[in-house]
Amino acid sequence: MATQPSTRFSENYELKEELGKGAFSVVRRCVQKTTGLEFAAKIINTKKLSARDFQKLEREARICRKLQHPNIVRLHDSIQEESFHYLVFDLVTGGELFEDIVAREFYSEADASHCIQQILESVNHCHHNNIVHRDLKPENLLLASKAKGAAVKLADFGLAIEVQGDQQAWFGFAGTPGYLSPEVLKKEPYGKPVDIWACGVILYILLVGYPPFWDEDQHRLYAQIKAGAYDYPSPEWDTVTPEAKNLINSMLTVNPAKRITAAEALKHPWICQRERVASVVHRQETVDCLRKFNARRKLKGAILTTMLATACNFSSRSIITKKGDGSQVKESTDSSTTIEEEDVKARKQEIIKATEQLIDCINSGDFEGYTKICDTHLTSFEPEALGNLVEGLEFHKFYFDNVLGKNCKTVNTMILSPHVHLLGEDAACIAYIRLTQYMDKHGQAHTQQSEETRVWQRRDHKWQCMHFHRSGSPSSTPFALGTK
Repeated sequence: MATQPSTRFSENYELKEELGKGAFSVVRRCVQKTTGLEFAAKIINTKKLSARDFQKLEREARICRKLQHPNIVRLHDSIQEESFHYLVFDLVTGGELFEDIVAREFYSEADASHCIQQILESVNHCHHNNIVHRDLKPENLLLASKAKGAAVKLADFGLAIEVQGDQQAWFGFAGTPGYLSPEVLKKEPYGKPVDIWACGVILYILLVGYPPFWDEDQHRLYAQIKAGAYDYPSPEWDTVTPEAKNLINSMLTVNPAKRITAAEALKHPWICQRERVASVVHRQETVDCLRKFNARRKLKGAILTTMLATACNFSSRSIITKKGDGSQVKESTDSSTTIEEEDVKARKQEIIKATEQLIDCINSGDFEGYTKICDTHLTSFEPEALGNLVEGLEFHKFYFDNVLGKNCKTVNTMILSPHVHLLGEDAACIAYIRLTQYMDKHGQAHTQQSEETRVWQRRDHKWQCMHFHRSGSPSSTPFALGTK
């Protein structure tokens, strides 16, 4: 595979329609010119990547090169050109496994056994090559085609890591809440067993259509997982064979040292002797529950996108595009959303720093600096606008020209209790208390406090303030843009 700068992609492949889009990448169908074979090209704009993002891209490509298996979305080519990196993958057209199941006319325990067998085959191949996926979940389980009996394909190795054999170490907090293992939540050393835990969660869902661990409150969800607190309630579990429950128990063992391995799971009677052991009775209730489970996953993703678009832009302009390559990193209480601790911390710090820079511009009366940080269509609710939504910067310019910095000598501002919510990769909301100390022209000291919320969007590596809300009454002080 080529990784050196070249023009080999355009020479060998013809790009077709867009399949998905992310912050720094686009996924497009492409056709190999010499063979006519179709692939999916993930096109990454390397000019927009930070050093850390570039390292992650190289890691993903390196890992995918190692994995050649019929149950894994295969990387066929990796090409670096001047400003773009091309990852050429299998074109998988069958959609998500879980969506396919609910469209079937017949679905039994034996079918669930066949599904998890293919997933375990992919995981076993990863582990044999000392790769830990770290983000096994329904969204990453795809079907090769829409044909009946199409192979299950494991996708998205954006969070995958390389380990040494049975190495256990702290590789960072990464994964998806509902599928995280107890050892990750406890921030203990971990390794290959985290993937098996996720397989146990997936198998549980495959059999009844809902997850073993669930709570709207993330802290309670994590407490359930750490305790391994799940059960098999009636009546839906009454018709599941003991062998299936035994395999789930072996996977959802809290102690990773005692948890079954992928190779061992493939030898379990419920897998390798399914014709004799697994039930072949149609599970209509499972299909019905799984349909609701799928709808809940999709709805939460749609709500997140809608909330962000509404908060960041009150006009009809779209400000984000949901990433189609499945590699997004987000912070959320949604149990189907991927998170990675280091990225979350870094982005939160970026938002706090951007907010501090914006407030510095207000304190110093620097309108030019303020306009560089704020979107030209900035929307704001603030007491001075008497309850009206203000759009644009003209309202703010009046205060910069006539009030800010005119009647005070010294200003000191503190942001207290900042709380940052990450809304996808390129947007965030911060809520905080702003405490401002200043000296007026008579030498008198004053302290003012305001509660503020700002919505930020990242464009070309720069954060811009899209919306601002401040509580309180109209103010006549020098800091009307930020304090009461």
